[in-house]
Amino acid sequence: MTVNVHATREVIQMITGGWRAQALYTAVKLGLADHIEAGRTTSAELAESTGASEEGIHRLMRLLVATGVFAGNGSTGYRNTEVSAALLDGPDSLRDMCLLYGEEFYVAWQHAHHAISTVSSGFEVAYDQPFYDYLGHHADTARRFHHTLNAASMFFHQVPEVFDFSGKMVVDVGGGGGELLASILGATPDARGTLLDREHMMPKAGEHLAATVGLDRVQLVGGDMFTDVPKGGDVYILCRVLAAWDDDAVVTVFENCRRAMADSSARLLLLDRFVEDQNPTVLPSLWDLHLLMTTGGGHRSRERI
Repeated sequence: MTVNVHATREVIQMITGGWRAQALYTAVKLGLADHIEAGRTTSAELAESTGASEEGIHRLMRLLVATGVFAGNGSTGYRNTEVSAALLDGPDSLRDMCLLYGEEFYVAWQHAHHAISTVSSGFEVAYDQPFYDYLGHHADTARRFHHTLNAASMFFHQVPEVFDFSGKMVVDVGGGGGELLASILGATPDARGTLLDREHMMPKAGEHLAATVGLDRVQLVGGDMFTDVPKGGDVYILCRVLAAWDDDAVVTVFENCRRAMADSSARLLLLDRFVEDQNPTVLPSLWDLHLLMTTGGGHRSRERI
């Protein structure tokens, strides 16, 4: 039998993906990019700064140089690349995403066989409670989760370019930390907004909206979109909140929004990631399975919506 070298390499690339992820997570956990930025660039200096073994740092950095995360070597010194620059501590950093994916989400994925076999959450098996309940009791994880959502929000500034919010009362249902609503109101001076999310999100949302557009234009409502949504809106937005829930729950949210609308000219906007069964691409398919691991949910096709 002739070995298919290409197929073998492809399989090895895939099955070692978790190792690469954990190597990157470890670099973030140790703050290596920040230490290098501060001038501690050799394996010895990084070991001293982090309290880790010099040999361990050397072997980790060898892999991360090979994968393009860092450049250089342990003798002459390492350098940050555009990849590791994205891990530097700061407002737009991907640090929290790497930490969340390397800890809680990585544990959830260890139960992939169960999740796929039963179409239920791997996170619940690992932590014995639903993901969003866990966030309500673990403030640091909740902070990382919302920073992770923010890191994937590069399109927010484009939303006012494709829909006219002028003079509208905008209700962001499940609005999280207020980033989308701030983008809309910032681009539309005569619009007003209401943000609905769980009570534990109100301080974070209030802080962000106060600093960006001012609380005189925004109402913050702590509540549950499955029970009720604020009334009188001209535009209701559901941004990346439906995938965690089954069809019956989604219909309930739709019904609540419809009853709350100001009049027949009001609109519901869905901002979400959609999957395609014909000619699927990797990232949407990965995010879909990731939702299964974390919440038991999944992304829908446009037809299913």
